[in-house]
Amino acid sequence: MRPAGFQARPRKRFGQHFLHDPAVIERIAAAIAPRKGEALVEIGPGRGALTRRLLASDCGSLDAIEVDRDLAALLSGELASDGRFALHAADALRFDFAALARQRNRPLRVIGNLPYNISTPLLFHLLQSVRDITDMHVMLQREVIARMAAQPGESAYGRLTVMLSPWVEVTRLFDVGPGAFQPPPQVWSAVARLSVRPAPAFLVNPAFAAVVAAAFSHRRKTLRNALRGLITADEIESCGADPASRPETVPPALFNAIAGTVKLPSDAG
Repeated sequence: MRPAGFQARPRKRFGQHFLHDPAVIERIAAAIAPRKGEALVEIGPGRGALTRRLLASDCGSLDAIEVDRDLAALLSGELASDGRFALHAADALRFDFAALARQRNRPLRVIGNLPYNISTPLLFHLLQSVRDITDMHVMLQREVIARMAAQPGESAYGRLTVMLSPWVEVTRLFDVGPGAFQPPPQVWSAVARLSVRPAPAFLVNPAFAAVVAAAFSHRRKTLRNALRGLITADEIESCGADPASRPETVPPALFNAIAGTVKLPSDAG
């Protein structure tokens, strides 16, 4: 039995930095503005500071996903009296968000102070269930949020920007300093809202991810050189793109047009 006032210590292997600043918690809750009956999902609730604030709203349900089983047990016990709360001791990278949406019989609103070391794969995992999600409010390393919200031609524009763009509209909300966490991280964080588009910005071609990955694995190269082996310079030009341009200047829809001319190995024969 844990003593009264027990608080789980942050674990480095989980990248834990617990949010504790009341002003930041209130600002995040205000940005989310939960409405009556909505299904909220919090990834990485930690010690539950934001969790408790969200449960003070009129939300219909709050499912928390926590990989640290000690923290999961602690929160599950403390908040068991609230019938709207459910704790899932699970890895968010393997969690079935679509199944949870079916269980709650409504789309999900996802909230998370995401560990920096898994932020990109976790965002891509969430995109697999994007039709079952209304929006996502995420706190990440400030530089990652900058990449998510960047525009073509900006230095932060890259693979993450382009891969998110068909599915969500990214709004950078505000920065959060290291002192808002315990222990303080060595970097600044930022909060962003990812609003799921009613329909994709464009019909995504099967080769879209492969083209974007190839382009940004060689940022300093021109499109002609970065995509060599996938597509010719003439084919790039036929899509309306300059083969001599750099990947960071190419809008997402143009990457998709280029992808439409690429034949993947599975297309052969």
